[in-house]
Amino acid sequence: MHTLTGLAHGKDSRVAYDPWLNQEGARHRSLKLAALQKTLKTPNVFGEPEGDLLIVGWGSTKGAIEEAVERMQAEGYAVSSLHLKFLQPMASGIKEIMDRFKTVLAVEINYSDDPEDEMIDGDSMRFSNLAWLLRARYLVDIQCWSNVHGQPLKPGRIEKMIRTRLGAAK
Repeated sequence: MHTLTGLAHGKDSRVAYDPWLNQEGARHRSLKLAALQKTLKTPNVFGEPEGDLLIVGWGSTKGAIEEAVERMQAEGYAVSSLHLKFLQPMASGIKEIMDRFKTVLAVEINYSDDPEDEMIDGDSMRFSNLAWLLRARYLVDIQCWSNVHGQPLKPGRIEKMIRTRLGAAK
């Protein structure tokens, strides 16, 4: 019988209370993720490979982000997007993509503070989870915009946010 505890298990499927065995189990799981990471292809940039703004999303945000990006590109703005399929592990090459853009902005259905709120400053800003992850992983200043209205993101809202961030009037 296999017992679920949160501790590692020995080859006989019994809970391993030995600290070395727990450490070794964690190492093996990490090596499995490293092997998976090596098989992942660098995600494609939707739009030009460099520019003023890169929108990074994941999951269900892809269609809405790409539609908003297409609208902005049609007006001549240097906006592209990147859709992540895996967050842990992440594919190689993501930092190099982000480095080719002046600003990187994570967009997701999650909470983040609005930097325009009077109480929010550089010390009090709460970032969305995707922004935190990208900032920590790649040591890049990732901005974020999120929505937790309990509904899917709509391209028009993303487009409006892009215009605000780029200072573009319509």
